[in-house]
Amino acid sequence: MQAGDDFVTRVLAVVERIPAGRVMSYGDVAAAIGTRAARGVGQVMAYYGSESPWWRVVRASGHPAIDHEARALEHFRAESTPLRWSPSGVFRVDMANARFTDDLDAESVSRR
Repeated sequence: MQAGDDFVTRVLAVVERIPAGRVMSYGDVAAAIGTRAARGVGQVMAYYGSESPWWRVVRASGHPAIDHEARALEHFRAESTPLRWSPSGVFRVDMANARFTDDLDAESVSRR
């Protein structure tokens, strides 16, 4: 994949639309562009997502990207993202309350 690749552009366009305090899973982002390529979304975020609100894309469980938990937590707190805490102190995003459903369909994202 290259930065100008259509898939990359479409993924980043969806991520930019996620409002503060809300999240989408990798699969949600994939579905928003009309694909099931959640792992491809993960690759885009890993290679091209540093300038986007990357912390707003989480695993389906609500856990943030591996090895970015502390940085993501800072962003989640600043944006008042709903979180759930385990007794052991591990957090995840409360997906029932924080999930953003992008109202764009795949065709409108691909035209951007």
